[in-house]
Amino acid sequence: MSNKSSARLRPPMSGMTAVALLLLVACLSAHVATAFTACSSSRRSRGSAPSAPSLRRGARVELGVSPSVPAEDVTASAEKIKRLQTLADLANEAIEEHGSEVLKTFNARVGVILPSGDDEAQGKFLRLGLVATGSASKGDLVASLPFNEGDGSGLALEPNFAAKIVYDKVLPEGYDGWTGDVGLLAMLLLNEMARQDADSPKGVDLPRRKEGVQALMSAWIASLPSFEEMTEMHPLLWNEDEQEIMQLSSTKKIYRLLDDIEDDSSWLDENVWSADREKFPETVKIRVGDADEERQCFTVDGFRYAVAVVRSRSFFVDGALRLLPYVDYANHDDYDSNELVGGGIGMLWGSSKGVLLKSGKALRVGDEVRISYGPKGPADYILDHGFVPPMCQLSTQGGAITAELSFEVDESDRFRDDKLDILEFETYDLAPMEPAQVFDVVGGPGSTGEPDPAMIQFLRLVKLAGKDAFLLESIFRKEIWGFMSEPVSEDNEKASVTAVQEACEAALSDMNELESEDSSASPSLNEQLCSMVRGSEREALERTLAYIKQEAEALDLKEYYQERRLKTLGLDSEWTPEDEFGSTTRVPGAADYDW
Repeated sequence: MSNKSSARLRPPMSGMTAVALLLLVACLSAHVATAFTACSSSRRSRGSAPSAPSLRRGARVELGVSPSVPAEDVTASAEKIKRLQTLADLANEAIEEHGSEVLKTFNARVGVILPSGDDEAQGKFLRLGLVATGSASKGDLVASLPFNEGDGSGLALEPNFAAKIVYDKVLPEGYDGWTGDVGLLAMLLLNEMARQDADSPKGVDLPRRKEGVQALMSAWIASLPSFEEMTEMHPLLWNEDEQEIMQLSSTKKIYRLLDDIEDDSSWLDENVWSADREKFPETVKIRVGDADEERQCFTVDGFRYAVAVVRSRSFFVDGALRLLPYVDYANHDDYDSNELVGGGIGMLWGSSKGVLLKSGKALRVGDEVRISYGPKGPADYILDHGFVPPMCQLSTQGGAITAELSFEVDESDRFRDDKLDILEFETYDLAPMEPAQVFDVVGGPGSTGEPDPAMIQFLRLVKLAGKDAFLLESIFRKEIWGFMSEPVSEDNEKASVTAVQEACEAALSDMNELESEDSSASPSLNEQLCSMVRGSEREALERTLAYIKQEAEALDLKEYYQERRLKTLGLDSEWTPEDEFGSTTRVPGAADYDW
């Protein structure tokens, strides 16, 4: 899904045609060289502005190679295109033979997506995509895929298949890894790879599928980016130096993801995979055309690779995170594109639930079919898909500018048990809160920097101490979470505001330190991506910091719990004789009671 270039193309060429054309053009003089004429792409140069709006996105493009490209690079590119065309051909053969039965609607072919001629960096993302095989109007259904939720007999993969079907006899009951649904999908993906081993099928031979479905699955598995390709495409497989830069560039910490992956894979390796290497091999051979390619499988690295693939190709559709083979070939576009949606497939009595890919604009034969990967910030895009789309690069055009701040109930807090009890039982009935929470802070056009009210509400509870601790008494247990939605006391509000200020300053300090140490004259593409994320999050953090500093200066102007309580009881003003009911004067000892 993500690890593919997004430039436009004409209908797929055969592998030999692509190779011959590349080599021929490379030998021509500079007068014959041409460049790609496609417009803006989600894999465009990370620092460049988008193409002029007058260019038609999705236009068919002409292939060309600059004569300045070294011969060895041309040869390597030619070999790469030849291999990808082989993969596209395998997928298209499976679609032609079984697509109408399994996919129901699929008015597209798989094609090699070529990089834009003015974007050298995009060459490393050259992958596959979907190309329209017929004309379509905006909103027309281009492709669909049934879920087959009950028995997993279809192409779509969802997390509950791992525990209920494939690993039912292998994983302990109630298995819950740190990587969550992504990890379960990664385990399913590794099992599908093992089932396709060229020497002999391995893994768990579940779920059971018809021959046509399994043929489509085999072609899809073969077409996935290899481990080596993913080391260039996805930050989870970058080298350690680049991962450290990413760690310091964003509040969405890549080390946290890597730790979760390592913890889960180490447990699985020790308790499941190593116990039966015949079923769970460390490597498998995947047939690509006439050759077999060895790929990592049930290992720590194999699991990390599978998690990266799942993060880049999965979609949250109809209430669940899913892998959607063939539909996932569609590349991202910021403009004129739709997100995938769930819906009915088929007619009346024969309908079933599935995913629908609808065109975001009018298409002609040969136009690339693109979708939207959804509204995300730069860090989310890079950690999920390995790239930063143009919309996220341009905050002035409405891009999502967000950063994350993390807070938790201190383990040394003397009231920790009371606070955990409140978070679990007295906050939200359907979604009790954990003691550690992550909140977004927002920048970009129109943003004031005001923090999420839920973050301040959580912090007021976290910082509740001293004279305010009486609110933790059981008599207030059903009301205390509501109390936290408004200022409690000046001391408590100051502690909450200070926590936000310190978190923003710490994140900005990491970014400043990284930039002061970075003396690279020609940063790598991955470093450029990190720089974009850093710049975006810096804006969100600085706006939040400016807002919170203003809040800190106005603490004495806020109304706190005691004032609100007195007002509720009508005791918020000084007593005067006129306040006495039925009397205009009040003299000690002068009461006239009728005993």
